[in-house]
Amino acid sequence: METYPLQSLTLMEAQEKQFALVDTLCRHFPGADFLAGGDLGLVPGLNQPRVTQRVEQVLADAFHAEAAVLVQGAGTGAIRAGLCALLKPGQRLLVHDAPVYPTTACIIEQMGIEIIRADFNTPGAITQAIAQHHPQAALVQHTRQQPRDSYSLMVVLEEIAHSGVPTLTDDNYAVMKVDSIGCECGATLSTFSCFKLFGPEGVGAVVGEADAIAKIRSTLYSGGSQIQGAQALEVLRGLVFAPVMHAVQAGVSERLLARLNGGSLPEVKQAVIANAQSKVLIVEFNHPIAGRVLEEAHKRGALPYPVGAESKYEIPPLFYRLSGTFREAAPGLEQYAIRINPNRSGEETVLRILQESIGQVMAG
Repeated sequence: METYPLQSLTLMEAQEKQFALVDTLCRHFPGADFLAGGDLGLVPGLNQPRVTQRVEQVLADAFHAEAAVLVQGAGTGAIRAGLCALLKPGQRLLVHDAPVYPTTACIIEQMGIEIIRADFNTPGAITQAIAQHHPQAALVQHTRQQPRDSYSLMVVLEEIAHSGVPTLTDDNYAVMKVDSIGCECGATLSTFSCFKLFGPEGVGAVVGEADAIAKIRSTLYSGGSQIQGAQALEVLRGLVFAPVMHAVQAGVSERLLARLNGGSLPEVKQAVIANAQSKVLIVEFNHPIAGRVLEEAHKRGALPYPVGAESKYEIPPLFYRLSGTFREAAPGLEQYAIRINPNRSGEETVLRILQESIGQVMAG
């Protein structure tokens, strides 16, 4: 299997991203303001908590965008809000010719959106699809939807921009792991889950052009639709730690890749790093033992399923089946392969669990 993972930040680059975020934070929260608990409700003139507004300004500045808004519903809520700002029900949406992430597919169905597909890996395919079908907006998933995906986000966004079509990027699993997200590469809107960045449950972010953000904000009239000040502060607390933690995690995955492909475990046929959707190791075995290996790994401390896919709760390594989009793209592979996310663990822990699990399965 050949994959084309996104380029992770080095540890030094991750530190610089952390430092830049903290510098931006300092400009918006002088003195002891950041040590407060955050306010609640609809402040007159703002129609949102004041602290939430300040956190949104930090996010906009941090991602070099005009504006940002925090929304309910984590990443899915952010994508829904973004699509509603760019499209009306029944209009056409350009997407990559690959399995659409399941929760995004639900939004598309609910809105009655007509899908226009183009192979983002093929130069010129986007321009041809836009000229033929005239979509009103485009959705680009930053991470990979299938193993063979190799497209550059920047190149795809540039090709779409030539046709004047507004774009929304699903930047989940890419934020604070790579150099730039969609809005920094020319997208109209970037969307992501703050829960996947050590933040609070259920909070998503949309960052990008002010006019589109204003359309989203106009729908958040009631107090119950607002992200409260305390939640917004949790978003920043988690985001500050995300780049370095993910850079450390990426280093663990790269060292595991070298050891597994170097023959440290004979039952492993090959290992690759893939963005599926989070950046993980896909470990393929010589025999169809994937399901049994997972059962044994869970007995030895590996997490059996994700909570928020790299949320603050996920500390032990995750040993899990292949993602839905990867299973759809490569039928049958799930019997031979698993995905491993080291989370906060080191390579020795992952190798021990994997070795013991394979040994138990083969002995049985």
